[in-house]
Amino acid sequence: MNKIIILIIATTIISSCSQEKDPYLISKNSIGHVSDTTMIKDLIQIFKNDSIRNDISGDSFTGKFNDITILDKEGNELLEITPKEDLDYTSTAKLIKIIDPKYKTKKGISSSSTFKEIRDNYNISSIQNSLRNLIISINSANLYFTIDKNQLPSNLRYNSNIDIDKAQIPDNAKIKDLYLEWIN
Repeated sequence: MNKIIILIIATTIISSCSQEKDPYLISKNSIGHVSDTTMIKDLIQIFKNDSIRNDISGDSFTGKFNDITILDKEGNELLEITPKEDLDYTSTAKLIKIIDPKYKTKKGISSSSTFKEIRDNYNISSIQNSLRNLIISINSANLYFTIDKNQLPSNLRYNSNIDIDKAQIPDNAKIKDLYLEWIN
């Protein structure tokens, strides 16, 4: 009987440890401890060991700016969060710019990844050609990436009206910006 109780306790401990959320994991509906249902006011508690800039105080915004920047103890930017509703502390996030490369998807994609890593790990939904950047969408993961067009062959850099195929993007093109977007 004692062996069964010890086995149940051990299983419970192992199970609860394995369920602890990775604070740097990017998934379709969350990044670390922030999910698509997390209210802006809850960021103060989630990032209590870090700094929050722009400007949440208690249960309301202060100042004029909507974006919230999360910084580590050394002042390095980690994330930039844009709420769905301007200046509403009960709003949830609609867009998170992922700055620090510690944040990664299960497939290892981070803000320091290359186009080859993206292409090899995800089904690219679309490639949009803008004036200075390519915007690469991964709808299945709610992610999109920007790549500076200066990394493209010169014949593709200056015309934003042409369609660019993934085969035309160099494997070693670095991600300029990485975003997690929650539209709903």
